[in-house]
Amino acid sequence: MALSGSEIEHFIDRALGEDVGAGDITTTAVIPPDARLRAEMRARDALVVAGLDIALGVFKRLEPESVVEALMTDGEKAAPGAILARIDGPARGLLTAERTALNIVQHLSGIATLTRAYVDRVAGTGAVILDTRKTVPGLRALAKYATSLGGACNHRSGLYDGVLIKDNHIAVCGGIKPALQAALDRGLNDVEIECDSLDQVVAALELAAPHLLLDNMGPAALREAVALARGRATTEASGGVSLETVRAIAETGVDFISVGRITQSAPAVDIGLDFAPAV
Repeated sequence: MALSGSEIEHFIDRALGEDVGAGDITTTAVIPPDARLRAEMRARDALVVAGLDIALGVFKRLEPESVVEALMTDGEKAAPGAILARIDGPARGLLTAERTALNIVQHLSGIATLTRAYVDRVAGTGAVILDTRKTVPGLRALAKYATSLGGACNHRSGLYDGVLIKDNHIAVCGGIKPALQAALDRGLNDVEIECDSLDQVVAALELAAPHLLLDNMGPAALREAVALARGRATTEASGGVSLETVRAIAETGVDFISVGRITQSAPAVDIGLDFAPAV
């Protein structure tokens, strides 16, 4: 998922508005107007870089005359100690921008890094890792951008761009078949429907559901579901997927595995901005 320039600018507006407000009273009080800052942004963890250009855009927003140099690009793996970027310019604006910039690159790189761990764990199985809508409200586009850098594929962006009939839809409609039939009657053909049991899988396939979301099924049930659906529907495993279980899930033959954790609870990685004395 690519981010548009307008999306990035709008996000930077909101992020700086939240942090700076009416002004940085500490920096204004203690930093002389003519002071300069040279600094290096360094990885302190092994990570997949994400959001670096956005972070550097924060520095440029507050100090347009500063020089920012990216030494790595989004999607690259960085070892501990790697220099991601260098900045040089008037100290006041750069110090005011520091925390907002670091928050962005730490959070998004954390998502990309955890996503890459899941993708690496299923390598060779043919299963594709998908992200979900389990994101911080207002930050979905950024989170999905980061998962794509980690090697996942983006699932639907919101309720408006994909049909996914979930368990509560099914409960309200009175069952798999009435829910699925209602969607088909509306001309919605590319429908995914959640199945919690093999009986529900059979019912969905009887109405030619093209995509099955196999929720919280163990490996044995997943294998049976995959066998039933083979050549008739794609299969997606979901629910409680962890780094410890994802390989076994992938080896059941499912086409996709959706992982809420990569956006819902990915830990931020450690990236610092270190003062670099003039040489």
